Amino acid sequence: METHRLVLPEDLNQYGYLFGGRLLGWVDEASWIAASLDFPECRFVTISLDQVVFRHSVREGSILAIRSRQSRLGKTSITYDVEVFRGRAGGEDASDSQEPIFTTQVSFVNLDEAGQKTLIAP
Repeated sequence: METHRLVLPEDLNQYGYLFGGRLLGWVDEASWIAASLDFPECRFVTISLDQVVFRHSVREGSILAIRSRQSRLGKTSITYDVEVFRGRAGGEDASDSQEPIFTTQVSFVNLDEAGQKTLIAP
């Protein structure tokens, strides 16, 4: 799944760059949406983000493409590989050959109504 975000003034830190926490929130949300679309009957909560490394800074007005791809399916959990790229203006998608500005893996666990781990239904 791919989604896009526009970096606005309220997304910036005190130095005029994208606040890292804002990007982490977008990544978490995008991968949760991907998991929920793949398994609509599940109640996923985030359990981990693996290795948070920001490779490039991002300025106001940038369009970011956030790509989430399922990489592992367990009995009660699921993991998505997430890459963030600079998008292009004019509605074009980011190039596949472009280096990502951020990558991580986001893992979710499926919970029942009591908050206990439960199996992911196929």
